Amino acid sequence: MASRRTLLKVIILGDSGVGKTSLMAQYVNNKFSKQYKATIGADFMTKEIVIDDTVVTLQIWDTAGQERFQSLGVSFYRGADCVMCVYDVNSAKSFESLENWRNEFLVQASPSDPEKFPVVVVGNKIDVEDGKDSKRVISEKKAKSWCTSKGGLMHFECSAKEDINVDAAFEAVARFAVQNEDAEEDVYLPDTVSIDTRGAAPSSGCC
Repeated sequence: MASRRTLLKVIILGDSGVGKTSLMAQYVNNKFSKQYKATIGADFMTKEIVIDDTVVTLQIWDTAGQERFQSLGVSFYRGADCVMCVYDVNSAKSFESLENWRNEFLVQASPSDPEKFPVVVVGNKIDVEDGKDSKRVISEKKAKSWCTSKGGLMHFECSAKEDINVDAAFEAVARFAVQNEDAEEDVYLPDTVSIDTRGAAPSSGCC
């Protein structure tokens, strides 16, 4: 039986069309739509899972991949506990964009320890068969090599359409974030609390 609860904010980043919305919909609702609809700004869904002795409520934010919406996405980065960077294994451009997405997030979100911040890389659309219009261009070996060069980022290959590895990727993100949270709690230093005895209304201390 779970002994504690926590809320984790998960941000999904990546170029337009890589399948960020489809991954979220498959994970939360077990649904896949063939119709493509671009995300405007950001949207989110929640899902509750149990990791070890913790009930984890994942608040999953799907952000817009088009350049004209990227400035809107920045405001959603604040308070994130983990990030899923998504590319399409059939698109070299989407893979090359990972560096920018990750760097921009770390600059804008300003986590306390960028090197250890939970980032998981996902190669989507492994179900797409070789054909006239689509052919796999990013091998798993190449992607893993890039992840290793960035300090050993976790990597998953997925298919939102066929529901391959989707649960595994999100649960890895959540577990990584829970472990990171526990590590931060171990070195947590409380803020100094000043007590006003003159009858002023107590402040909530919430920011």
